[in-house]
Amino acid sequence: MTRAELSDLYRGYIQCLNSHDWPNLGAFVHEDVHYNGKRIGLSGYRSMLEDDFAAIPDLYFDVELLVSEPPRIASRLRFDCTPRGMLFGLAVNGRKVQFAENVFYEFVDGRIETVWSIIDKAAIESQLE
Repeated sequence: MTRAELSDLYRGYIQCLNSHDWPNLGAFVHEDVHYNGKRIGLSGYRSMLEDDFAAIPDLYFDVELLVSEPPRIASRLRFDCTPRGMLFGLAVNGRKVQFAENVFYEFVDGRIETVWSIIDKAAIESQLE
């Protein structure tokens, strides 16, 4: 897969998330997906995302930076959202917050098999002071 093809595939995945198209998530995410070193499988990954959207109704994944080096993608995602209650152990409680996630993906057979995610929790904390 070329860099451009992998980038397009990733943008399709982000579109799938933003449109809550859970029945098609398996087209982008491998059945044996690992998240931060733990195998959670496609059903666990979908459940995690559904929980995120339930806790943050206006959640929207905005690709700020994308680097494609097949079979890997590095992305910086920007969020501007209003979580209902707790977010990463912080009492946000309906306040609007902005933060970023630096995330790395590895693709196997054209689907995401490994995800490493680092969320800028300090950015959220500074907005709650």
